[in-house]
Amino acid sequence: MEHWDEVRTAYQVARQGTVSGAAEVLGVHHATVIRHIDALEARLGVKLFQRHARGYTPTESGQDLARVAQTTEDQLQQLVGRIRGRGSEVSGELMVTSIVELSDFLVPVLTGFKAEYPDVVVRYLTDARVFRLEYGEAHVAVRAGSAPDEPDNVVQPLMKLRVGFYAARSYADLHGLPKDEDDLVNHVFVGHDNPEGRAPFQQWLRSKVPYDRVVFRATDTNSMISAVRSGAGIGFMPVTLGSSDPDLIEVLPPKEEWAPQIWLVTHVDLHRTAKVQALLSHLKAAVTTFDPQTA
Repeated sequence: MEHWDEVRTAYQVARQGTVSGAAEVLGVHHATVIRHIDALEARLGVKLFQRHARGYTPTESGQDLARVAQTTEDQLQQLVGRIRGRGSEVSGELMVTSIVELSDFLVPVLTGFKAEYPDVVVRYLTDARVFRLEYGEAHVAVRAGSAPDEPDNVVQPLMKLRVGFYAARSYADLHGLPKDEDDLVNHVFVGHDNPEGRAPFQQWLRSKVPYDRVVFRATDTNSMISAVRSGAGIGFMPVTLGSSDPDLIEVLPPKEEWAPQIWLVTHVDLHRTAKVQALLSHLKAAVTTFDPQTA
């Protein structure tokens, strides 16, 4: 619709019958109306109107154009109505992104949200990369670490993810458990394959033991948790997982410095829509159920 402004002008001239009437409806100067009509007629190579003292009367070509323009105008108005309506309804696709480490929390929460709002289609996207909300890649991002600072994003704290330090009973049977932090150097650990990882609990471990004591290394949390449970070494996992597993032993009490901050991030253009607000409320309410001590 490269020349839609000109077509819309011609449509209004045909409806109103005068340049001044079309200018008033469109909110433009009458000279703009005349310029649009002249340009459109020159581009199409036909006369769209007969000019006379009382105004403009559409020719046969002008009538054809006006009919098509009216249909297009009606369709655009219907589209605008549907788009605005979607903003007031909790329906359609809802894209949520997070790191995979939060899946144990988010999947049940999103399932409950879907049960409450059956017209929603949930798309839960987990990836190491940061999804760009300004490009429409997600409606809500749940992120860990330092506060996101992208412009035009609304950032709210959700919770601190309590992280514990655990060993499998099979590991303890073979190697015993550290007596204290100074004894950590006499044990082996499960950790991230990237020694420069930014997770606060991994940074803490690097400050306590040489990296060569991390003898099982992986790139995703689920694999590291499985390795701890299998007895490959001592490692970290969310307290909600470790405390509920009878085959795991807490090596040290959880430290505040291990706990990454979790943030809710939305783009300002979508933040106030009904489905985003509904999900944000649902997530905040779910935090105390997931781990009351994080609230």
